[in-house]
Amino acid sequence: MTGQHIRTERSPDSAARTAGLLLFATAFATVVAVVGRVAADADQHTFEMSMTYIAINSGLYGLGGAARAISGVTLVAGAVFLLRTWIARERLGTPIVTGLFIVSGLFTLASGLFAVALALLAPDMSDTTAISAPDRSLETLMQVRWLTGKVGFAVGGLALIVAARYQWMVGGTLKYIAPVSAIVGLAMQFIWIDSATVIHPIIGIAFFLWLLVIGFMLTSGRIDSHFVAMPSEDSP
Repeated sequence: MTGQHIRTERSPDSAARTAGLLLFATAFATVVAVVGRVAADADQHTFEMSMTYIAINSGLYGLGGAARAISGVTLVAGAVFLLRTWIARERLGTPIVTGLFIVSGLFTLASGLFAVALALLAPDMSDTTAISAPDRSLETLMQVRWLTGKVGFAVGGLALIVAARYQWMVGGTLKYIAPVSAIVGLAMQFIWIDSATVIHPIIGIAFFLWLLVIGFMLTSGRIDSHFVAMPSEDSP
């Protein structure tokens, strides 16, 4: 009996379905996070102005931060479930992708928690002195929130780049998705370039769609079927 025949008898992988659902949750939590931050209009040119807008829109900014933290948790959980799939157990994929997603999720979680802290510690709008000269210790907190958010996003992009290689090797629909994964993952590294701010929303939408597509393929068992169809090493 060949490895190819053994694979065709596999039942749908519940761990893969759960991972797919968690990627869906990550995608939608990310949308809420972006909407909250953009609606709060807190990305200003100076620390003082940013804190003023956070103070004015602390609810929206806090909501965005909480959603970002949730997206980090769901991404980590999704990666953990990916490690429990038969694909991972039989080493047909690579733990590097899931490891990068875990790192990305942890940094994203931290960024979200720092954003919530900023919303909670924002100066009272009735205190004009605090608004005009906010606590400088909050500036460090804001910088750490900014850094952890960018690291989380960039590491997620690295996961896509690594995943592209294995998607190409598996073939089928994944072979067509592989170049998209590589391009989106590379584009996500532009998060470090301030002059590329205008394309950041486009890159974010691309990552959102990637999460939805891969999440659907995991929940529907399509990724399972592609790996099942792979020629095994002991096939004739």
